[in-house]
Amino acid sequence: MIDLYKHKGMRKKLIEELRTKGIEDEKVLKAFYDVPRHLFLDSSFTNQAYSNIAFQIGSGQTISHPYTVALQTSLLNISKRDKILEIGTGSGFQTSILFVMGAKVYSIERQKELYIKAKELIAKLGHTPQLFYGDGYKGKVSYAPYDGILVTCGAPFVPDALKDQLKIGGRLVIPIGEGEKQIMHRLTKLSDTEWETETFGEFSFVPMLEKTNK
Repeated sequence: MIDLYKHKGMRKKLIEELRTKGIEDEKVLKAFYDVPRHLFLDSSFTNQAYSNIAFQIGSGQTISHPYTVALQTSLLNISKRDKILEIGTGSGFQTSILFVMGAKVYSIERQKELYIKAKELIAKLGHTPQLFYGDGYKGKVSYAPYDGILVTCGAPFVPDALKDQLKIGGRLVIPIGEGEKQIMHRLTKLSDTEWETETFGEFSFVPMLEKTNK
């Protein structure tokens, strides 16, 4: 778990780049400094780890562009102790960003190989989110309701289970679309029947998959 001064310097440059792209939430930017992104990638990618690019992490999945992670996190408007459900643990980088911001994180991963790998790495970092192997479409009702729900994969629609598990006043951030591109949405739950919907541009995610891969 090597984190050198050069890595910290690279993180500072990335944070400045995120600022120029419109990320203003200082809590999010601090989390990007506190979580070494290079540790979530193959060691051969260390020198590129703080570039604003995505990387393959196995099982057909990716670690998202830093800007995408920062934007989605900002849209949640997290306060300390907020309960956040993450759909798609992936490498565990986004999970760790949420955790160091003080959220109580519950994260679900469909791919068994990624679930095991992320769980081991996150534990080595001393982070303690609750990780689950399962179907993100179902959410995790046993810990609901949540202050925020973050979906890190492209969903063809908004799963009803996720909407039901969100607190009134809570925010659901989800990229919606079935093609190569999706539109980032933030749904704010105003009541059991009323929602405010906002959109934040086009992004590209791997698809949200159903069922578990044993």
